[in-house]
Amino acid sequence: MGNRRTLVGDVVSNKMEKTVVVIVRTRRQHLRYKKYIEYTKKFKAHDADNTCKVGDRVKLIETRPLSKEKRWRVAEVVTKV
Repeated sequence: MGNRRTLVGDVVSNKMEKTVVVIVRTRRQHLRYKKYIEYTKKFKAHDADNTCKVGDRVKLIETRPLSKEKRWRVAEVVTKV
């Protein structure tokens, strides 16, 4: 149970029932040019209580597959809008 990955991202959509879309931004350094590049990825996460609003910063935790695309669950809301 301690091997679950966690991510922090911003909610960009909450139009589905018990599901939010979270965008996660990561920065990596280019191997040759040493310039930092920002990568973004969207994840669908389970929000059981429908508490998340657009713009909230949330912490996601990896979980078993809940649907075709949902593999993450909202662990906590870090900052509210």
